[in-house]
Amino acid sequence: MSQLSLFNSDEYYQFPQELLEYTEHFLPEKEATELEQTLLQKAPWKQNTQKMYDKTVLTPRLTAWFGNDKKSYHLGGNEFKVNEWLPELSDLKDKIEKFSGYEFNSVLLNLYRDGNDSVAWHRDKESELGNRPVIASVSLGQVRNFDFRNVEDHQKKYSLALQNGSLLIMKGDLQVNWEHRIAKSTRKMKPRINLTFRLIREV
Repeated sequence: MSQLSLFNSDEYYQFPQELLEYTEHFLPEKEATELEQTLLQKAPWKQNTQKMYDKTVLTPRLTAWFGNDKKSYHLGGNEFKVNEWLPELSDLKDKIEKFSGYEFNSVLLNLYRDGNDSVAWHRDKESELGNRPVIASVSLGQVRNFDFRNVEDHQKKYSLALQNGSLLIMKGDLQVNWEHRIAKSTRKMKPRINLTFRLIREV
């Protein structure tokens, strides 16, 4: 298991290494590509809306939730109805749990269709995730940069190019002290699917 192997040497020693575990080839290239194509076809993708200032706008990506018992989850004041696990997602969850030692009961899929799709700076710190949430992130398809910046000092910024089939585990105080994003890109981009496995608790 490699950690932050794609940061340059100076950044490597500055970033708190205990907050991330990065495995570049968690899934073989062929397996990752086949899973991406399966999810593009099978997942019930939808485009949500979000409030920005006084306007309601479309979220610049498509999403799909899967979880245990087809229940609804409440996150950040919003209710999300989850879909029953696809066999491919259930198998991947089991593989991640066995590899990492962490337990998960849901997964959020984000589909970035091209370089125009993105997610803004944010932290995953909803109370339903607990005080020090562990989130396991699998990337499929197009390589995109995953950016971090320190909450109190935005000059402290780092990027990790998430490879097809890679696994990134975010843990510890990462969601307290660091924000993350996937920025828009002017380069021509193919689709990318990001799967974030989470343990959502009843509150």
